[in-house]
Amino acid sequence: MLRYLTAGESHGQALVVIVEGLPSGLAVTAADIESELARRRLGYGRGPRQRFEQDEIVLIGGIRHGRTLGSPVAIEIKNSEWFRSDVWHEEMSPAPGATKKPLTQPRPGHADLTGMQKYGFSDARDVLERASARETAARVVAGALAKLLLRQIGVEVLSHVIAMGAAQSSSAIRPTIHDLPMVDESPVRAFNKDAEQQMITEIEAAAKDGDSLGGVVEVLAYGLPIGLGSYVHWDRKIDGLLAQAIMSIQAVKGVEIGDGFEVARRRGSQAHDAISFDGTNNTYRRETTLAGGTEGGMTTGELMVVRAAMKPLATLNRPTLKTIDTVTKEETVSFKERTDVTAVPAMGVVAETMVALVLAQEAQRKFGGDSVAEFVRNAESFAASVK
Repeated sequence: MLRYLTAGESHGQALVVIVEGLPSGLAVTAADIESELARRRLGYGRGPRQRFEQDEIVLIGGIRHGRTLGSPVAIEIKNSEWFRSDVWHEEMSPAPGATKKPLTQPRPGHADLTGMQKYGFSDARDVLERASARETAARVVAGALAKLLLRQIGVEVLSHVIAMGAAQSSSAIRPTIHDLPMVDESPVRAFNKDAEQQMITEIEAAAKDGDSLGGVVEVLAYGLPIGLGSYVHWDRKIDGLLAQAIMSIQAVKGVEIGDGFEVARRRGSQAHDAISFDGTNNTYRRETTLAGGTEGGMTTGELMVVRAAMKPLATLNRPTLKTIDTVTKEETVSFKERTDVTAVPAMGVVAETMVALVLAQEAQRKFGGDSVAEFVRNAESFAASVK
């Protein structure tokens, strides 16, 4: 089954990701992956690092002549900032030594203090370098491969921002894969142009105050087969798998599938997707997306709708959050690292990644196949059988 592992620190030499379980024969180029990484750097309100971090990748193993071999795929993402700065050579050196500037003012809302307590560290950098959202670059690489695999069976995954602070899109119209270039061209990756300027205004106000801003993204998956996931075991329900994957993204504090919390406020007669029969295509259909394309822990074949809520970033450009110095035990304010006003637009790309990885894992579990041709053949055979 498809699985992956990431390694590396935010200001270290590189991030590395290993993806296991891809079938042989999947066409992959460096450009496919680099284009996804470039999308992760998008968004109004990002910090200066995004302007010079190029995410140079090296395809280390598992790919030959532009196609996967069926063996684990290993990819390195070089950190251009590490190569440009002697400071990080010394600070993040794997050789024996010690830092000259330990960070002892943990940031509220970050992993700093609890991580220091859990692992016995006296320097918050031992925690924050791995807890940083920089790690998501490695996930996006894995997700780029998952998207390529899903595309073989007609599945496309995309995202758009629907809320930024108090600014929220009120449009019920959702983008399709053909609209993705337009979404990515938006400064805030918003499909609703009416809400776009309101979101930008929110970001500018937070930036002026040296503060940060959270928001909500919506991830959509089109063309899904019926039956990914399972009702048989709790840990194979597609809803649960998606929730875990989305909640694992740094700074994400909420997830809903379909209308989620809103349906909890309705009566049952208004909370479920009616079923109809499409005689032209000889298949059953749901007329709405209240359940987000899932029922009983399985995909229904309809549009999947997943939303992720990101809290404001814990690192502020103008630190005001009260904390305690872990050495002196005196009250102070949290230290400042280079940060963004908001990373919600980029989080949407990461959320796409996590949804794609879950769907690819479950598609591999259901359809199997050691080669792409076998995987596609099995998926097509199943699709024909349920009509």
